[in-house]
Amino acid sequence: MARTRLFLVRHGQATAENAGLSPLGREQADRLGRRLRAVPFAAVHHSPLARAAETAAIVGGHLPGVPAHVCDHVADRTPVPSNPDTYPQRWHPWLDGVPADERDVDAVALRAAVAHFGVAGPTDRDELLVTHAFVIGWFVRHVLDAPEWRWMGLNHDNCGLTVVQWETGRPATLVSYNDTGHLV
Repeated sequence: MARTRLFLVRHGQATAENAGLSPLGREQADRLGRRLRAVPFAAVHHSPLARAAETAAIVGGHLPGVPAHVCDHVADRTPVPSNPDTYPQRWHPWLDGVPADERDVDAVALRAAVAHFGVAGPTDRDELLVTHAFVIGWFVRHVLDAPEWRWMGLNHDNCGLTVVQWETGRPATLVSYNDTGHLV
């Protein structure tokens, strides 16, 4: 029985300008890297945004030999339904305010991300995804088989660690959610 474990991490705290990490964000990423250094990662996939790329670089400094690369599957996006009636009414005003360039209509890109990463292959593998809160929320929602709108309200701390797992012949599992023990 083979398994795939995905370590989903929200980037470290960003600067006010959202260009890169704040000093606290760099410390968060370093602590996370020290925590993960014994995990035999096959790769580190990170969002193209500066805050995620910088987090991945700092964490990667603790993972010698593990390749890291920009990955559009974990880019920052917001799933927005084409039919708002599929989401609770209380979320409609917020969804209306999502900028056009951040919209992932009907979560097409996020579904592709789950299809790409969320499979058990022929051998065990561990992958690190440095991404954003809504992407992690979508993976957690998927693993729990929750309603599509349920990614909303799943809050993730900067450099919080969520682990999801797929095993051959078994349903996906939420192993841990928003673990921040390494940050204290």
